[in-house]
Amino acid sequence: TETTVHVTYRRIREADLTQGRGASLIGKPLADLDILLLNEKQMLVPDGIGGEMYVSGHGVSRGYLNREGLSAERFVHVPGQGTKCFYRTGDLARRLEGGELEYLGRIDHQVKVRGFRIELGEIEHALADHSDVQEALVLAQEKGENNNQLVAYLVAGDSEREAGTLIEKIKEHIREVLPEYMVPSAYMVLEALPLTANGKVDVKALPEPDMALSRAEYIAPESETEQALCAIWQQMLEVERVGIMDNFFELGGNSLLFVKLLTAIEQEFRIKLVVSHVFMLDNLKSLALHLDALAGNAKNDEQEQDLDFFEI
Repeated sequence: TETTVHVTYRRIREADLTQGRGASLIGKPLADLDILLLNEKQMLVPDGIGGEMYVSGHGVSRGYLNREGLSAERFVHVPGQGTKCFYRTGDLARRLEGGELEYLGRIDHQVKVRGFRIELGEIEHALADHSDVQEALVLAQEKGENNNQLVAYLVAGDSEREAGTLIEKIKEHIREVLPEYMVPSAYMVLEALPLTANGKVDVKALPEPDMALSRAEYIAPESETEQALCAIWQQMLEVERVGIMDNFFELGGNSLLFVKLLTAIEQEFRIKLVVSHVFMLDNLKSLALHLDALAGNAKNDEQEQDLDFFEI
């Protein structure tokens, strides 16, 4: 193997066995090894931030036999680390307070969603950190051309809790700890994750997500602005019905569609939008209020320009 079987150690405590599958703590490096956590540019990441594990020391092999190309790719020298040879593990981890490492998943478990590269393991750990979640699995499912949608499969710690209630609590929790582009669009609560004969999650056996459970309660549009926005969203997202509490990204929107959305809104309402302002709005209702406020300000500006000034 590339290393002598393992590169970290951790004393297992009783709490580790009774608290479910939460965070995957893998301890600290063995005494004769160095572990660096680096970003894509091979620069050290700060504590608490995920990076790829690079391992160096007496327990690391010299390379792959008769596979020079692969050896050159996986056994590398890191800038600022002298002549040491490091093995690129392909594993993601972050260093916590106290120096322990938390395993986040594989580099090849990364996907691109809404224009952002995302580590699915980081979302899974954030979900599993919630007290009501025993296990979590996140997948990126294709929805149309170049459009991935994050789907979270959850095993609840309390099987008596209603799925819809649990999902609402989890959505609130996940928005507090992760950026909007990492928030799953759909959720499914299962009694257990299906497993293959080898004990791995059987992805093919997972059910299709019930979008009705993941969406906000439907509230019909009332104002002219809300009705116009609903029509734009329905056409752009190819969904039958949009309510004023719906979130653009939860309905399957991505960064490309978001830009098209802004263009369509600016043309419909003849108004100029700031991308960052619109991106921070939670739902269609808040967007409608934002547009009404902008329209009101523009009207006031026009009236001010038309005023005649008289000498007092």
